Amino acid sequence: MATKAVGKAGAKTGGTGRFSQDERRRDSDHVSFLKHRGFRWLWIALLLSGASIAGYLLIDQEPRSNGGTWYGYTLGTIGFGLILWLSLLGVRKRRINPGAWSLKAWTSAHVYLGLALAVVGTLHTGFQIGWNVHTLAYVLMLLVIITGIYGVIVYATLPASLSANRKEMTRAQMLDALTALDRQLESAAQPLARGEADLVIAALKQDVFHGGVLARLTGRYPRCATAIAMVCLDGGSEAEKRVEALLVKRHAQLQQIRGALRIRAMLEIWLFVHIPLTVALIAALTAHVISVFYYW
Repeated sequence: MATKAVGKAGAKTGGTGRFSQDERRRDSDHVSFLKHRGFRWLWIALLLSGASIAGYLLIDQEPRSNGGTWYGYTLGTIGFGLILWLSLLGVRKRRINPGAWSLKAWTSAHVYLGLALAVVGTLHTGFQIGWNVHTLAYVLMLLVIITGIYGVIVYATLPASLSANRKEMTRAQMLDALTALDRQLESAAQPLARGEADLVIAALKQDVFHGGVLARLTGRYPRCATAIAMVCLDGGSEAEKRVEALLVKRHAQLQQIRGALRIRAMLEIWLFVHIPLTVALIAALTAHVISVFYYW
């Protein structure tokens, strides 16, 4: 028995006592990109940041190192290369084959080297800030980093909330459940008086996705016709009580759908800021480099 167990273990590990490459890849699939390869890119980013700070502090130079000194040019070149490389993450996402640079590794490097860029870029300025294209590039860089941090936070926390909100239902299933409730409401509202029936009709006719971007991001729908109908119906007769109960169910279903929309919007909205800021940063950075070499 022991021999068979050892034989199975040897077969699993290729007879070497080590896990095969495919098994290691499967294990790594369950590790967050932030923890990729034991925080490899975090340590590299810390090393880069530490070396940049040490160089800035140890170089005995007057005036202190800034963008116009040899050390400033060195940090500027590193920062320029980092920005261009970091902006290629979108290109990497469109490539199917993992290759030597898996998407998880690239994303991990993108996050940690992006944070290190804040240190490199700040030291490159030599803390000299003014109303010029150089400072514009620096501010845009910080805004890109800040929006990137927001993106990391929402992608690390919100998918679990989205899964919990859906309760194992797809978006189509949630809409189908709402449609089924609407059919019941339409039938149950037939005995109601004209004014009360109009409230139910208004709720049924209102677009589920009304409210615009602000409503999706906040989850607040003050003009929700279903909520208004719930408040206005007094539930006196049996028909009104049945309609009111169905309206409560409809409102709960709407809340579930809107909750999913809100989480999706929070996951996606930062890209509509992060990407344009990145494009603006590259443009400002190009102007910064050209002006530096023009006046050099």
